[in-house]
Amino acid sequence: MKFSEMPYERPDLAAVKQQFADLQAELQAAPDYAAAREVFLREQTLSKHIDTLANLASVRNTIDTRDKFYDEEMNFWNEALPQLQECENAWSKAMLASPFRKDFAAEYGDLMFINAEIADKAFSPEILPEMAEENKLTTEYGKLIASAQIPFEGGVYTLSQLSPFKNDPDDARRLAAWQAEGKWYKEHQAEFDGIYDKLVHLRDTMGKKLGYEGYTTLGYYRMGRNCYTKADVEKFRAAVVKYLVPLADSIYREQAKRLGKQYPMNFADNALMFRSGNPTPCGDADAIVAQGKKFYDELSPETSEFFNKMLDDQLMDLLSTPGKAGGGYCTGLGDYAVPFIFANFNGTQHDVEVVTHEAGHAFAAYMNRNRIPYATVWPSMEGCEVHSMSMEFFAWPWAEGFFGKDARKFRYSHLAGALTFIPYGTMVDHFQHVVYEKPDMTPKERHGVWKELLGVYMPWMQLGDEIPFYGEGEGWQRQMHIYQSPFYYIDYCLAQTVSLQFWAMLQKDRAEAWSHYMAYTLQGGSRVFTELLKNAGLTSPFEESCLRGVCETAKQWLDNYDLTGIE
Repeated sequence: MKFSEMPYERPDLAAVKQQFADLQAELQAAPDYAAAREVFLREQTLSKHIDTLANLASVRNTIDTRDKFYDEEMNFWNEALPQLQECENAWSKAMLASPFRKDFAAEYGDLMFINAEIADKAFSPEILPEMAEENKLTTEYGKLIASAQIPFEGGVYTLSQLSPFKNDPDDARRLAAWQAEGKWYKEHQAEFDGIYDKLVHLRDTMGKKLGYEGYTTLGYYRMGRNCYTKADVEKFRAAVVKYLVPLADSIYREQAKRLGKQYPMNFADNALMFRSGNPTPCGDADAIVAQGKKFYDELSPETSEFFNKMLDDQLMDLLSTPGKAGGGYCTGLGDYAVPFIFANFNGTQHDVEVVTHEAGHAFAAYMNRNRIPYATVWPSMEGCEVHSMSMEFFAWPWAEGFFGKDARKFRYSHLAGALTFIPYGTMVDHFQHVVYEKPDMTPKERHGVWKELLGVYMPWMQLGDEIPFYGEGEGWQRQMHIYQSPFYYIDYCLAQTVSLQFWAMLQKDRAEAWSHYMAYTLQGGSRVFTELLKNAGLTSPFEESCLRGVCETAKQWLDNYDLTGIE
């Protein structure tokens, strides 16, 4: 079924809650495992259906935030989802208390019980009002981002549409684009500060209502962290500062030489990797999708089947259009056993990475689409990001079809970008830990923390007054995860570290690398992150040797990469 044909109707919330209550009662009264299993499967079908309706509304709302019907539907879901979470939490408690728990674990694995125990620690009916308000505020942030209309060179652009100008080889034009973007954020600074301040205090209240020190412990539980702790993350951050920051610093020093700029460079100059311009796709959106089809058709029979399904059922919305929400994502439509990809093509290298990155998520979901429990179609967040970031590297042999004469530029900038991203992403995580440890900081103090962390994680950034929004430590307000998904960012860094292991394998043996990738992917979310890695013959990023090893291999490759003839 094509995406446009998938029916949507707002569910009767009272009726759905009663269905969950009835199923719970049946589970508790089940005389044997066969009866309990039958009730469990019906609950799975109901949960999948509700999830599908919520995702349909959300996707269609993000495709056009001006659509009044789906805007109203999102208002409904913002209120309904916390209440439905209460139902799911009650169901999980009943499963945990079931006399047939061992039977369920033997057939479906024990992970759902581990995750149920974590979910129980992350929820109480007492925090329902805060959860509903949190949903409203994060929606408000998304709408504010989507509303951007930025005047530039006689035109008016959304934030996504402005991106190509922010990479323009002309120094003056590129700087002007960064300044135009920064000016828009500055004009709305009070709104961004206000939304975040309310979110921080709401989340702090939620944590304290549940008996925690504040939000951080609750935040980890809400992210479903089931195999690593805050101490593990701190250890990883230390390894990033020790091994990756110096390597990233050397990459930007070489970049400054190529551009003829003094080091450290401002944000606008750091955005330009080559004097002749960053790599750009050699075709339009249709050409990129066509080359994506070629890539997936040739990569494996499984990827070919998957990508053709995405095309046939129109399960991708890729172009940047007025009113469209920012960013990109992949989600699932469980009733139809398909994923959906949302993106904002803007004519940059990023467009190709969407076709590989988001489709990496989608491929993994497609391969695990019939898993039971339904929640194990996807692993935890950092596990999901391994699929996507690694798939980007598997596309390298097809780079000429995506980038033409810029293919050599692309390979260099893609690896360099993966390496330099990790310090930034780690800084995003560090920033949030400080914020939630000190929830009563003023907006100005939060900007000060970001500015201080820039010096630790991104010393190659010149903090001047050319672009005040960035130079004054306010650039974090562009990062929607900080507002909408607290503590969901270190996941990218952990996954990027794993993806660099795949990149290193690919330099030696593509077939071997793909076998490890499939071994990882076919597990779905059936295991915790560290077990998924171990089962696929991969090293955990929490082991210092992991970052040290990928940095050594990458440095050697970058130092020996032939950039002859590329300015």
